[in-house]
Amino acid sequence: MDLNIHPPQPRRKDFRIGLLGSAFIINECHLVSYSTAGFNPVAIASRNRANAEKAAQRHQIPKVHDTYERLLEDASIEALDIGVPPNAQLGLIKQACERRIVKGILAQKPLGMNYQEAIEAVRLCEAAGIALAVNQNMRYDHSVRAARTLLENGTLGEPVLATIDMRGIPHWMPWQEELGWVTLRIMSIHHLDCFRFWFGDPQRIYCSVRPDPRTRFPHHDGICAYILEYANGLRCVSVDDTWTGPAREGCPADIYLRWRIEGLNGLAIGEIGWCRDPHTTPSTVRYAAKGDREFHSPRWSESWFPDAFAGTMGQLLVALENQAEPAISGRDNLKTMALVDAAYLSAAEHRAVAVAEIENEKGACVRATR
Repeated sequence: MDLNIHPPQPRRKDFRIGLLGSAFIINECHLVSYSTAGFNPVAIASRNRANAEKAAQRHQIPKVHDTYERLLEDASIEALDIGVPPNAQLGLIKQACERRIVKGILAQKPLGMNYQEAIEAVRLCEAAGIALAVNQNMRYDHSVRAARTLLENGTLGEPVLATIDMRGIPHWMPWQEELGWVTLRIMSIHHLDCFRFWFGDPQRIYCSVRPDPRTRFPHHDGICAYILEYANGLRCVSVDDTWTGPAREGCPADIYLRWRIEGLNGLAIGEIGWCRDPHTTPSTVRYAAKGDREFHSPRWSESWFPDAFAGTMGQLLVALENQAEPAISGRDNLKTMALVDAAYLSAAEHRAVAVAEIENEKGACVRATR
């Protein structure tokens, strides 16, 4: 069976890409994946020029700008790739929209500090005529795409229950201490968006959180558990456990990131290789339907990190090529951002929160940004 694990790629690979940022996500993921895909990064800028120069030398980028502003004024740039902390992203999107030089922007997730900021990012880009895509790269993990195919072609039948179980210690960024975020807007946002990619939009969410004992700065959302309720009865459950037991304090570790979809006709189980080795370990899937004697277990060589990043940039370039909406457009991502803010509000008020509360009530948006 063709599981459609590889995303569509643009026919034109030479769109001129400018990058803002040179830290881990740009240097180890975006640029590595773009090289494999044959994309064309032509300029880079960072808060620290020396870091930008190192990234440019490593990835053979011909131009290094002294500042973000200089890159945004570079008339040769067609697609802008933003890799900065969330509290800096909206300002750069605004500057790009004021200049109206680039044709498209690939923004990081989360699209904003909250749902309201995400709305502003979408509004700015639509007013400027700039295509806005969001780097929700788990949609381009190969096992996640395989699951989508199995749902679309009827192999699994009507979905009944889906789960994501993360027992892993993510690569935290220094800016998270400043913002007081740990899991919901950084890792859970992947899983919430993944559920949306598979099943569409839920009606409500119930979320419970507690601090992660290993993370020393003040925060609420260290370990997160949540349930999504769908109108047709489907339930999606995720446990996002960044503690995983004392895996770094002398205890043997059991670290993984797994998903499972149970349908009326079949079952699919996947494991995302990121937790074991983010650079080389492929994700896996096994699936079976009524009448099968055993699970089907296809294999591939690509991994979520870094290979999925060619998918997120690729879908923006395909949109530019076809003058169409990106597959992960900013407007679509508002639904994911609303779901994240609903999770924060649910945890704060110890109740199920309808996503419509966030979308319709500005007061709820404000409270959800605690």
